[in-house]
Amino acid sequence: MAVKIRLNRTGAKNQPSFRIVVADSSVKRDGKYLEIIGHFDPKTDPKKLVIDQERYQYWLKVGAQPTEAVRKLVK
Repeated sequence: MAVKIRLNRTGAKNQPSFRIVVADSSVKRDGKYLEIIGHFDPKTDPKKLVIDQERYQYWLKVGAQPTEAVRKLVK
């Protein structure tokens, strides 16, 4: 089972916001997830990113792979 840290889209049409979730890689983008570790709102100025660093580090240590988009946001 490969676990990914990725974005889960929420929000209305033309008003996107995203949850940063830990999910099995075989699950759809907005499907079931293991845990929510943060959220990202690209529509605010400045863009708002909130992430639980302890849980993010924990999931990295147990083998979860962040997607490219999440890696860029956390950087």
